[in-house]
Amino acid sequence: MRKITVEQRRRAIVRRHHLAGDADGPEAVTRALFALHATDPASVYLSVLTRSAASTLTDVAAAMYEQRSLVRWMAMRRTLFVFTRSDIPTVQAAISTPLAATLRRRLISRLQRNGTEPAITGDVDRWLARVEDRTEAALLRRGNATGGQLAGDEPALQTRILARAPSDRSQNLTTSLLTMMSADGRLVRAAPTGPWTSRHHRWESVSGWWPQGLPAIDTAQAQCDLARRWLERFGPATTEDLQWWTGWSKTTTRRSLDRLPIEEVDLHGHPGIDIVRPGHGPPDAARDTPTATLLPALDPTPMGWKNRDWMFGIDPSLVFDRAGNIGPTLWWDGEIIGSWAITPDGVLRTRIVADRGAEAQAAIGHAASRLHARLNGAVITPAIRTPLEQALSAGGD
Repeated sequence: MRKITVEQRRRAIVRRHHLAGDADGPEAVTRALFALHATDPASVYLSVLTRSAASTLTDVAAAMYEQRSLVRWMAMRRTLFVFTRSDIPTVQAAISTPLAATLRRRLISRLQRNGTEPAITGDVDRWLARVEDRTEAALLRRGNATGGQLAGDEPALQTRILARAPSDRSQNLTTSLLTMMSADGRLVRAAPTGPWTSRHHRWESVSGWWPQGLPAIDTAQAQCDLARRWLERFGPATTEDLQWWTGWSKTTTRRSLDRLPIEEVDLHGHPGIDIVRPGHGPPDAARDTPTATLLPALDPTPMGWKNRDWMFGIDPSLVFDRAGNIGPTLWWDGEIIGSWAITPDGVLRTRIVADRGAEAQAAIGHAASRLHARLNGAVITPAIRTPLEQALSAGGD
């Protein structure tokens, strides 16, 4: 059985994930990681800038909203990601279509269980389908619209879903329905309504992006392709890592792997798997010059595995929130050694927790200065607030 060391895994992600900043542009970065986390819009831009030294904020926005080569899409674990346009059909078949079916069942159950104001008469499923069709028609008339504008055009979106328990809050149908329709491949999240850090956006119909409709792909084949792509970028890993990243069941995960050329490997004392690669996978640990990297909250590299102890040189609790989401991180040679933040007055501060010597300290200082200069004075408060990031942003040690 081939043995993989911690150092080999770290060096592999430095190369494959372009942690040296050597990617050609936003599309190359996205392809290298398969997907960029987009729950926090700023993370997409920062994930690209830190991996592509030649890219600008304008380049990232243009790729998403002008060239449309990158697309924001709801997928794994009911999370927003950015994918290359060519990968959307695979993602839709492997992840999003099954997710949409689940969201639909849950929404119908909630409407029936909680009740609504005004009350829905007749079959709830049919009523919901008609609202979807009218909402999409309203969007087509406008070209693009916010959720509020669509709710003004289609009054049924303002239907209130009643609270079932004292701790619940009633809410209108708009957000739940638009989220479900986007997972079903009918709507696309388009340009933000504010600056590039804004979490509010406009909607567009998928027909404006794919006039002939999304290409249909067999679900089983799409899931196999997705598993292969993940292993090529994040392997060697464990089956549990793949299951967590995709949000699949054990059965779906195993079925997707059964069709691939997989080999079992020893992951520094733990059982793992890898796609069979020419040249046997991870590069030698001693080949490359160490590199410093600043990654944002929810970056796809540290969010790529469930089991991540091997990448930490510090106590993980310093850079995670209570829900298990990672905040901004400092990397040296493929190892997390600290965190960074931008203060309210626009100063980028770093803190190295695991001392890796003067070379690492100097390199992180240079990397921080380069990234800060490319943000054009933006003050970024991540959606994920962690103990170390909060202390740094407040000006503490």
